[in-house]
Amino acid sequence: MPKNVLEEIKKEVKSFVGQEVLVKANRGRRKDMKKEGVLEKTHSNVFVVKIDDHDQTRRLSFSYADLLTDNVEIKTKKDEVEIGMN
Repeated sequence: MPKNVLEEIKKEVKSFVGQEVLVKANRGRRKDMKKEGVLEKTHSNVFVVKIDDHDQTRRLSFSYADLLTDNVEIKTKKDEVEIGMN
């Protein structure tokens, strides 16, 4: 087991910056959000996914802890490799 799991997740997410991804987020009370976008950038505590939705561009940010706790799942669009959980 790695010393710091969140640091490992950050490194892995960073390696996928610029790729198209599928995001599934649990918003509570049986509300799931599924979107396609581009993993745009990473910051020290969050990563940003850019989503083009009906002529509107939005950016959604998620914490690395969301990946760790399975509140958010992120996969590459091309081959559906799950990012953040080895």
